Amino acid sequence: MEELVEFNELIQEEVPQKINDFPNYFYAGFWTRLLAFWVDLICISIVTGGTIGLVYKIQGFETSHSLITIYGITSLIIYLAYFTLLTKLNDGQTLGKMIFGIKVVSLEEETLSWQTVLIREGVCRFILQTFILGLGYLVAAFTPRKQHVGDYFSGTSVVIINMVKASNNETK
Repeated sequence: MEELVEFNELIQEEVPQKINDFPNYFYAGFWTRLLAFWVDLICISIVTGGTIGLVYKIQGFETSHSLITIYGITSLIIYLAYFTLLTKLNDGQTLGKMIFGIKVVSLEEETLSWQTVLIREGVCRFILQTFILGLGYLVAAFTPRKQHVGDYFSGTSVVIINMVKASNNETK
């Protein structure tokens, strides 16, 4: 009997406590996240077209959207930098997330660390977009915390800001 009690205590010590553990209805749904993502893609297209696209037009270079061109690599860098920098420096929000009132939260940290953001927005987003054609995002439609594959690897999810504020009795 003593061994069972010790084993139970050992198991309880090893389970990390979730810091941002919200009820399921706090998490942003698949369609809201998809619309926010589309807004972000429009913003990225404007930035990409307004910078490297303009340079290419002025110089008379051909703009191929293949990843193996300078244009493709630079576009990918802008894409990843947009999500990584805005998510970290803007409290888990890109422009699309701001418009739809949602943000990325870590389930294991009080605030998003650079490591978490780089895993989620850098590594996972690159893999999801490049190699599995975005299908890893579809998982978010069927999981309780509305997490896509990158969220699972980085220990994050996306929440509705007003729900979190209401539960914390915040007015602003």
